[in-house]
Amino acid sequence: MGKSRRTIPEELLLLALDPATGTTAQPQSLDLGLAGAQLVELALAGRIAPDGDRIAVVMPRPTGDPTLDSALELLRRRGSPVRAVHWIGGPRLGLRQTYLSHLERCGMVHAVSTQMCGVLPTTRYQATETAISREIRARLDSAIRTGVPPDPRTAALAALAHAVGLGKHLYPGNEGRSSRSRLRDLIRHDPMGGLVAHAVMDVQNGAGAQPHRGQPERSAQGAPGGRPGGVPMQPHHVSGMARVAAH
Repeated sequence: MGKSRRTIPEELLLLALDPATGTTAQPQSLDLGLAGAQLVELALAGRIAPDGDRIAVVMPRPTGDPTLDSALELLRRRGSPVRAVHWIGGPRLGLRQTYLSHLERCGMVHAVSTQMCGVLPTTRYQATETAISREIRARLDSAIRTGVPPDPRTAALAALAHAVGLGKHLYPGNEGRSSRSRLRDLIRHDPMGGLVAHAVMDVQNGAGAQPHRGQPERSAQGAPGGRPGGVPMQPHHVSGMARVAAH
């Protein structure tokens, strides 16, 4: 995979960065979205494919992107398809910081050291390649405004942006209500993006707990839209991500 094209996790993170404050919107749900965006990127690269509500590795060959390849190797080690909601709900220590550091090395953001409340050291990230951020935003705006089905990458990005709650960040206030609604509707244009986006929302709603060791996963059959059925699972708490200025 060549690095001339930005990955969906990178684009999602750039969308979430507030140019005025250097913080990221929706930090906790964004962590889930980045894990989901990796799945979409691997699917677009032909490495994984949806299998019902699960993710199956179909080509274990590395992509050349170290962060994506780490995720691909973890999926391969599972040995069998894994439910998207369980994958996204698992711990992803430092994933957001990994992508922020990568964007900094690429010159797309600039790290600024500061203090929170005048005491606690923290780091904010200012976008330096604002033309790139504008281009990403323009693709979403065009899909929303024209109603023309977007390309798979833009459709998946829109689905993830909605899933992590970036709609109010991108299209705030009453005047942005119709745009937020259309952003949500774009979820139907990419099957993999839709699967992952729904999994992200399910985790936020408490459906991302891993099954107990030795206990088989419940069948996902019998629930509408491929959602898991049966006894509700306990909430999974997102924790351990490297703290940046988003908090």
